[in-house]
Amino acid sequence: MNITYIETKINEILAELEKEAMDCILNDSLDKKATNLRMKPIVSTKQILLNALESIKMADKLAQEEISKMATK
Repeated sequence: MNITYIETKINEILAELEKEAMDCILNDSLDKKATNLRMKPIVSTKQILLNALESIKMADKLAQEEISKMATK
């Protein structure tokens, strides 16, 4: 599994989410409630992506450890 590629793509998505969040924050036509409503899905999506990346890295690490154990037998 190419973790570097996956991490790069997730970081690209996160950068786009940050741009979207900044657009939302800087939009003067939105009141605080509307801004918060627009920010919630962005924040949730970011957290989901970060958790997914962490899970992928952990699974890869465990797989590598398992491969190492099998190679030493």
